[in-house]
Amino acid sequence: MTLAEKILAAHCGQKTVSPGEFISVRPDMILSNDITAPIAIKEFRRLGVKRLFDPGKVVMVPDHFVPNKDIASAEQVKILRDFAKEQGSHFFECGQMGIEHVILPESGLVLPGDLVIGADSHTCTYGALGAFATGMGSTDIAVAMATGEIWMKVPPTLRFVYHGKLPQWIGGKDLILYTLGMIGVDGALYAAMEFSGEAIDALSMDDRFTMSNMAIEAGAKVGLCCFDGKTEDYVKGRASRQYTAYELGPASECAQIFEWDISSLEPQVAAPHLPSNSRAVSTFKHVQIEQSVIGSCTNGRISDLRLAAAVIKGHKVAPYVRCIVIPGSQQVYLDAVKEGLVEIFVNAGCAISTPTCGPCLGGHMGILAAGERAIATTNRNFVGRMGSTKSEVYLAGPAVAAASAVLGRIASPQELI
Repeated sequence: MTLAEKILAAHCGQKTVSPGEFISVRPDMILSNDITAPIAIKEFRRLGVKRLFDPGKVVMVPDHFVPNKDIASAEQVKILRDFAKEQGSHFFECGQMGIEHVILPESGLVLPGDLVIGADSHTCTYGALGAFATGMGSTDIAVAMATGEIWMKVPPTLRFVYHGKLPQWIGGKDLILYTLGMIGVDGALYAAMEFSGEAIDALSMDDRFTMSNMAIEAGAKVGLCCFDGKTEDYVKGRASRQYTAYELGPASECAQIFEWDISSLEPQVAAPHLPSNSRAVSTFKHVQIEQSVIGSCTNGRISDLRLAAAVIKGHKVAPYVRCIVIPGSQQVYLDAVKEGLVEIFVNAGCAISTPTCGPCLGGHMGILAAGERAIATTNRNFVGRMGSTKSEVYLAGPAVAAASAVLGRIASPQELI
């Protein structure tokens, strides 16, 4: 079987599963946030169930509008907090939390070989650990919270093999934007994407999380990386329970295989209004920006901030441009303070936010006005995604976002360093 099929088989009590088969699986972790959990809780109540099937396997993370930006968002979070108190489930309060897809792996709640479902489309992030993780609707999450089971259709597997040595400035964001540009936003519809090859082996865990995070932008069910020494090092000290690491299956079991040599790849930028509108940064010659956002569940980890700081150090954010830096978790924030990264950003004229999804979904902390243009390390650039429907969002990695903030236009870090 493929990696995805091995994990699914282990969680449905069968020896084997095959693409297209409908199965009932038992998840290891069930996730929801301050937008989706209130709906799931309401449906949970409607089922007439009094207790969660297992409070230790349910986690609720307020991260989209925190610290609460208004009365409505405060009421949303209160629903989560009260339910977590009642049921004894995991809950991350404002001062201990971060963006859900950063803190769940960081805290060891998700481990290799797990099956995770979440009421958020970017739950697929955890595929970087070799876990089958996927998003679904709040009503499905409610049923899973009540019963400990959920139905699923076994997806076919598409394998993506990246050959060559990673060029300077190239990371997971560039590889996934390039991939989306090649296959489109529906190129992996309801499939499991497997990322492999020497370029993937060379990526840090943070970059692998970035790639798996954006598998959903190709319509995929999950984006998987194989367990290796880097994965083991990441979970060591975080894991408080046993886990199972599965290997990739034979290529013959994959529905399709894509192979690319990325040894001469340039940093990638996705133009509005699709993540698949990606091309080399050098093709964006005179695109002025008003805002640069460095953060999100895609690129808000410590290595992302280190990279951005290395580019922006000694420079100033361009006049009439705002650069907003958002650590993905309190731990990332603390590390950035200890390493002097926050000082570099403040000296450059950046604004530093507490951990939040913030402007990524047009929530707060950086909403765009009509006619404004932003470059962001976020995952989506749909119409109105970051504010006004008459604004524009360009997607890129942290190095390009930092260089663009300094030059006031979309630019390669090579222009500064």
